[in-house]
Amino acid sequence: MTTRQEAARVHDLSSRHESGDTPREVRRAAGALESAVLEILRGASEPLSPGDVRQRLETGQGAALSYSTVVTIVSRLHAKGLLDRQRVGRGFTYTPLDEVSLAAGRMNQALGRGTDHDAVLSRFVSGLSSRDARLLRALLASDASPQAGDPGRGEGRG
Repeated sequence: MTTRQEAARVHDLSSRHESGDTPREVRRAAGALESAVLEILRGASEPLSPGDVRQRLETGQGAALSYSTVVTIVSRLHAKGLLDRQRVGRGFTYTPLDEVSLAAGRMNQALGRGTDHDAVLSRFVSGLSSRDARLLRALLASDASPQAGDPGRGEGRG
């Protein structure tokens, strides 16, 4: 078979697929499963195990996912900082983080990535509105003593 014949055959097969002659499972859009899992967890009144999430996914979508697929999804969401997890027996249950916790986590990650921590923090503070600067001063004044295991908090950091 020549290259031209192979190309025509591939085109023929793909056009049959597009016309519906060849049944094939439709792929989900990127991030669709993560979004569905987050929606289920946000709608839950309690932390859910991967098995609970899998069961609710099947109820809502009709498509069966393997347990390991759901574990991978919730593990990735946890690694991204979108979920909190608690040890329950030999496994975990998951809860979504609220918007305030997500924003604080992103700020901490940004500070952690900076090569010059003091410069990053200084640039952040210099960009605050006067209202936010007053709030930050009040928060720092109310938490003037360092907490155990957190040498960067409290007085002595300026």
